[in-house]
Amino acid sequence: MRIVLTDPILTRFTDELTHGGADGHDWDFLADRSDADVARHLSTADVLVASRLDAALAGTAGRLRLAHVTGAGYDRIAVDALPPGASVCNTFHHGPSIAEHVVMTTLMLSRRVPRVDRLMREGTWESVAVDPGVALGATLTGRTVGVVGLGETGGQVVRAMTALGMRARAVRRDPNAPVPGDLRLDRVDGEDGLDDLLAGSDVVVLTVPLTAATTGMIGPARLSLMGPHALLINVARGPLVQEDALFDALAGRRIGGAGLDVWWSHPKDGAGTRGYTRPFHTLDNVVMTPHHSGHTRETFANRAHEIADNIGRLAKGEPLTNVVREGRRTAGP
Repeated sequence: MRIVLTDPILTRFTDELTHGGADGHDWDFLADRSDADVARHLSTADVLVASRLDAALAGTAGRLRLAHVTGAGYDRIAVDALPPGASVCNTFHHGPSIAEHVVMTTLMLSRRVPRVDRLMREGTWESVAVDPGVALGATLTGRTVGVVGLGETGGQVVRAMTALGMRARAVRRDPNAPVPGDLRLDRVDGEDGLDDLLAGSDVVVLTVPLTAATTGMIGPARLSLMGPHALLINVARGPLVQEDALFDALAGRRIGGAGLDVWWSHPKDGAGTRGYTRPFHTLDNVVMTPHHSGHTRETFANRAHEIADNIGRLAKGEPLTNVVREGRRTAGP
């Protein structure tokens, strides 16, 4: 089969994708090519491996059988513009890496690391050992983490945080859906339990997808439900939270802090874009990272292996995994 890959990150994992070149397929690695060049290759491609595909390029892929997204989200793939016979699949494997990031940022905020790191660099030693008035940090044991969304990432966050002695609760769209037996949860509520979760959690972690219903779901009223020492960790999508409301709550110390790995825009949206319009960088109760919580070698190596497996399934006529759109087969003559 002829395979086109345009994702620059997965290009680093060619051995995992091609089984060291032994898979027998014809690969075109086009991460740095122009749209015109990609379109020329797509016209004869059986498989596309990509994180982005606009409608114009999708319209050139007339014989495509599989569009494999290189992550979980497929909102940047023009699915409706693909030929009807093309299946669309996605892949995950980022949950453990993101969960580690959640633990890291939660501990940094609980121990005031952003502030004391900055002060140490400036030459100031801030510690209860030299100033009894300095606030003490807190351990996570016995505190409550509230997870909004209980998919792969939410489940891994529960596992990681409860391993540190935290109690856990969650809200999800279907509270009656099966929960893996190894998850230690005090309660699982439906979406109508979000306000109660915010009021009863020391750490709130957002892991839900961005939809019309979830956009702006955390605004002034819901932030006011959180306690003055509560932390908000967003590893999902920036627009889940209203930017002005979050900045005002942090600047006014109405919540304890925030770990922000996702933002309201992205550098790919335009040159110079940094993701936010309010000066979050001036606050010492925020941990800021560039949407890289899942960016580990393990995440991408496992994704490459799964994509390669799905391509093998396609070649053998076997059912694909993680199908988000099943290709429609046209009837023969």
